[in-house]
Amino acid sequence: MLIAFDSTQQALRAEMLLEYVDIEIDICPTPKEITAGCALSIHFPADDLETVKQVIVDENVEVRGIFELIDKDYVQIDM
Repeated sequence: MLIAFDSTQQALRAEMLLEYVDIEIDICPTPKEITAGCALSIHFPADDLETVKQVIVDENVEVRGIFELIDKDYVQIDM
């Protein structure tokens, strides 16, 4: 799973918040298939999706979207 952002500030804020709740994440470049205003994205395990969504909502993190890689294409999932 991948979170894309419109700003670096929000990406770094999300990184801090997700690490705080012990979600294993990786910062990575935003894939070219995803149009976003920020070059940073966060990869996280699919098992943590509900927790990630909750953190985003509770902390008002501004995201471009959450995406899942399906058959080599990134598909946006509902928040």
